Formats: sequence, structure tokens, C-alpha cells
Amino acid sequence: MSPARAKAPAARRGPAPVFAALGDETRLSLVGRLSSGPPQSISRLARGSRLTRQAITKHLRVLERAGVVHSVRVGREQQFAFRPAPLQDAQDYLARVSGQWDRVLMRLKTFVET
Repeated sequence: MSPARAKAPAARRGPAPVFAALGDETRLSLVGRLSSGPPQSISRLARGSRLTRQAITKHLRVLERAGVVHSVRVGREQQFAFRPAPLQDAQDYLARVSGQWDRVLMRLKTFVET
């Protein structure tokens, strides 16, 4: 991947980075936790997990590159918050693809029945 593309916001790269980021069970779980509450620190997200804070951090960075979470420094801690817009964009993409398939299948049905 070119350096310019690596730095491009996920929204301009389409839904693929979001799907890739959410394709991991740990990252999906982190998104679920962050989407149902206030921003959280890495330490708080690591509580009750078998993963180290370093592993949690790596997963959060993948989610951040995909645009699904963002971080802010609060004192000495990084706080991570959920960003719903990329998921809405991915949902819109899936709705468009679903509509395209519906139309194709309807044409196929019409063709077969005539």
C-alpha cells in the first residue's frame, strides 16, 4: 500500500477497511463495548480480558485506521470512543449491493418464468 493511501481517511477508501477491521472477533467485541458507553481507556478495556494492554492497543489501532474508533489523550491515558459513521457507510454499501442482487435475481426469475 502506498504511504499516501495508508494515510487517507477510511471514508475515502470505501467500506473495505471497516469490513477488514470488524472481521476479527476481538475487534468486533471492542466495538461492541465502545458503542454502548462513554470513551474508555486501554486499561479499562483490558480489564476482564485475557489479552494484554499491548494486544488491546494493537486492535484499537486497527479500528482507528478504519475510522471506527478515535482516540484522545486525557492526562496520561488514551481514551477511545466509537465512531458510528463508518459503520453506517458500510451498512449503506451493503444495502446498495443487496438492492443490485435483488434486481438481478428478479430479472433472472422473469427470464426463467417466460
